Amino acid sequence: MVTVVSKRKSKVPKKVEPRRGCVRSCVAWFVYPLPTALFFMILMFVWSSSTTYISGRIVHVCISSRKLSNLYCLSATTQPNENFQLPFKNSSSPEFLENRIPDVEEKLEKEKGLMTSDLNDNSVNRNLKGESKEVSNVIQNPVVGNNGLEANDGLKEDSNKVFKVVENPTAFVDKAVGNEVTSDLKGDYEEASNFVLENHNPHNDDIDEIKKAREDVEENLRVQRSWVAKQNWNHNQNQCDERGIYVYELPPKFNKDLVAQCHDMVPWVDMCKYLSNNAFGEPIPELGNRWFQTHQYSLELIFHSRVLNHPCRVYDVNQAKLFYVPYYGGLDILRWHFKNVSNEAKDTLAFELVNWLEMQKPWDKNLGKDHVFILGKISWDFRRKDYTSWGTRFLELEEMKNPIKLMIERQPWELNDIGIPHPTHFHPHSDDDIRAWQRKIISSNRRSLVSFAGAARPNAHDNIRSILIDQCTSATEEQCKFFDCKSRNCDEPRSLIGLFTESEFCLQPPGDSPTRKSVFDSLVSGCIPVLFDPFTAYYQYPWHLPEDHGKYSVFIDQEEVRNMKVNVVERLMKVPLKERDDMRRNIVYDLMPSLVYGDPDAKFELFQDAFSITMNNLFERIKGLNLE
Repeated sequence: MVTVVSKRKSKVPKKVEPRRGCVRSCVAWFVYPLPTALFFMILMFVWSSSTTYISGRIVHVCISSRKLSNLYCLSATTQPNENFQLPFKNSSSPEFLENRIPDVEEKLEKEKGLMTSDLNDNSVNRNLKGESKEVSNVIQNPVVGNNGLEANDGLKEDSNKVFKVVENPTAFVDKAVGNEVTSDLKGDYEEASNFVLENHNPHNDDIDEIKKAREDVEENLRVQRSWVAKQNWNHNQNQCDERGIYVYELPPKFNKDLVAQCHDMVPWVDMCKYLSNNAFGEPIPELGNRWFQTHQYSLELIFHSRVLNHPCRVYDVNQAKLFYVPYYGGLDILRWHFKNVSNEAKDTLAFELVNWLEMQKPWDKNLGKDHVFILGKISWDFRRKDYTSWGTRFLELEEMKNPIKLMIERQPWELNDIGIPHPTHFHPHSDDDIRAWQRKIISSNRRSLVSFAGAARPNAHDNIRSILIDQCTSATEEQCKFFDCKSRNCDEPRSLIGLFTESEFCLQPPGDSPTRKSVFDSLVSGCIPVLFDPFTAYYQYPWHLPEDHGKYSVFIDQEEVRNMKVNVVERLMKVPLKERDDMRRNIVYDLMPSLVYGDPDAKFELFQDAFSITMNNLFERIKGLNLE
């Protein structure tokens, strides 16, 4: 019997999956994408309420509904771009206070002599002689100084409106006790907040606040001008009587070791070539034998070299009236700018310096009131806020309120912050060097009426540079010559000085901060600077620029430029020839010598350079304190 076996496999019954209900399917369809959707919503919110700047190798996101008026947002996000030939720009607000008062935190102090008892997250733990020490009263407000200026941004409910309550800073003149400047605070936090809440017209209030804030700045400047020495001490045989200056011999980690890091301080350039030759940099023989490739952040080293050779230097602290602390704070900041390190690492050296000073008898005697620091970067770089990572907190420390701080850009509401000129490329040795340069630039053939050396700031929407570039390039080259720093070498002094010596007017709009080194380069070249923001120069340098701004500059309100109400080139064409000549003669013969830093062995008899003026005024300031 034949049995037939079939090769066909029996069918396996299919597994019947249970059908999902309609409700369950809908819920799954809605819930599963939620995390992704929520993430993108948050991302869009952050993006819409922030400004993102991509500069060089760094991306910054500043979150603020008033991002373009926030000091840190603009300071931290204007880092140099590698495509720019001037790799180190000042890092602060290009708008500053031309249109509005920057956002600041509230500072309300108690009566003089009272100490803040509560220690918060801003307290700093520092090690002194092996012991732990808590330092309270670390100031968080970068625009509140000894003049009693107060601010209140505590209205977090409306992030689009920032109000301030301003106290009259003239109190610091009337309330001076010895050399201590105190604030007369009339009211407490609650009263200040009530005042803000009762204000029903924010627009008018902004206008009043801006006006009041500028009045405060001008009052500060008047006080600082009162410290100006009344004579040229070069002619005084007794110039060192009661005028001794002591130079601290700091541990090398505070200065020399910082210079030794010049090779890798900045990713795209070797800073060593700028810090060589007493920080003058390499010579530029094409411009003359006193011209050098000097970097704008070299001031700390230049000043140190000059102080070491000052005729009134003393080696006994008991003979000194002034104490110079040669800490290279600018280089300390610069070495961390482009590295991913913690805020604690950035602040370490500054804290160690304060600890070291507190162990010195001269510091302890007058709490640092007769001490001076030279800082080669702008004030905002030393006033880091809690919500940022830019810079250090060195000038926010309570211990740093008393000393005098000299820097290339001051904090306008700090009485002890004093602006001194940016280093230029010209470093004369004698009166003859200055005279020779005066003869050259007064007779220079100025082929262009106007010139502008710079680049647009496409991410800074309120910056007027693009408008100025359009107006300049629309004119003839005889009327306006544009030197584009994006495509040409703006770190090449020969080209820039050549441009300035052949121009009648030099446009100086704010850049990465209100001040510009270019202002001083143009003045040294005999070119009349055209300023658009009073914080660029008028509110910065009370010891070196005259109070009568019309003697050396032309001012055009940047609001007029921004609103297209003025063509700058056409406006300058209307300046009479005699007026131009008068301004230029004043610049060349009266002003220029006081804006340059001589070499370490400079000997002047007729002239006072920027260093001599600074030192004489420092002694005058200390004399007025009547210290023991």
